[in-house]
Amino acid sequence: MHKGRIYLIPNFITSDSDKSNLSTEVEKLIFQINIFIVENIRSARRFIRKIDKEKNIDKILFFEYGKHNNLNFENDILKLILNGKSIGIISESGLPCVADPGAKIIEYAHEFDIEVVPIPGPNSIILALISSGMNGQNFAFNGYLPINKKERKIKIIELEKKAKKENQTQIFIETAYRNNQVFTAFLENCNLNTKLCIAMNITSKNQFIKTKSIIEWKNLKFDLNKIPCVFLIQ
Repeated sequence: MHKGRIYLIPNFITSDSDKSNLSTEVEKLIFQINIFIVENIRSARRFIRKIDKEKNIDKILFFEYGKHNNLNFENDILKLILNGKSIGIISESGLPCVADPGAKIIEYAHEFDIEVVPIPGPNSIILALISSGMNGQNFAFNGYLPINKKERKIKIIELEKKAKKENQTQIFIETAYRNNQVFTAFLENCNLNTKLCIAMNITSKNQFIKTKSIIEWKNLKFDLNKIPCVFLIQ
């Protein structure tokens, strides 16, 4: 019997996206696969219903694997794959395994020689980068900045210096309710000529992507609270 595969299935970035944002391959896999590793079962069920309204959700086997879940790959997953069952990994937003815990599952898959199949789809980090006008040949995704104000200041100054010295775009995300604090931290700690891109609600009808210098941003008033955002500096 052939081994099953692990498919990395892209999700919508924003809730008002429709199926046209994803490839027909996603629709085909949602139709075929009945075992999924997801960050949150409830939202994964909503996503699957949006893609395939006819699918019997109650026959799907879900494994929840978020920040606070433990998943034993060998006990929970490996037996299924060795019995020919393919599994889909679905992130809460965009492509799986970027800024989420799914990468550990893929690491195990490679250890056990299981085929991993990435499916093309939207990724807010890459879409923000290509829309920013900043260097797409040399960039670093830094994830989240420190929560502590003093530590955050030190990190911003350090990465701003790296951006200038190496001509390297620095990319950040933040928990949506802390966006305003992070935006303020950039304004307070970056040089006035440093470029800052704010990319909000990417792929949404309310999409907003602007790159301006810090001094230009200081003259504008923005409320970024609870809005999906990517920040880039250079």
